[in-house]
Amino acid sequence: MATDPDTQTVTQNRERGRFEIAVDGKRVGLARYVEDDGRRIFFHTEVDEAFSGEGLASVLVRQALDATREEGLRVIAVCPYVAAYVKRHHDWDDLLDRADRQALDALRQVDS
Repeated sequence: MATDPDTQTVTQNRERGRFEIAVDGKRVGLARYVEDDGRRIFFHTEVDEAFSGEGLASVLVRQALDATREEGLRVIAVCPYVAAYVKRHHDWDDLLDRADRQALDALRQVDS
């Protein structure tokens, strides 16, 4: 059973370094990132298995990328899902940077 788009909400939790998607007020997914030198490095995306196949990850990532653009940041897609998403959707091509040593060092500083 698909969720009603009107019940889906994406918010940014800066303190925890992630965007979260909720359905009917319950968090069901997240896209984690770290910021470094004007770049937002996305490194992990997940959606609760009970909501698999409903397109929530796409909604989450699209809104996270839009917010990143609005904040004037570049994007590094280390997360396989985010990398595949931007490869299929070219709206953010102008924001994409390749992962470099500095980005990978920033990821090593993240608590799991």
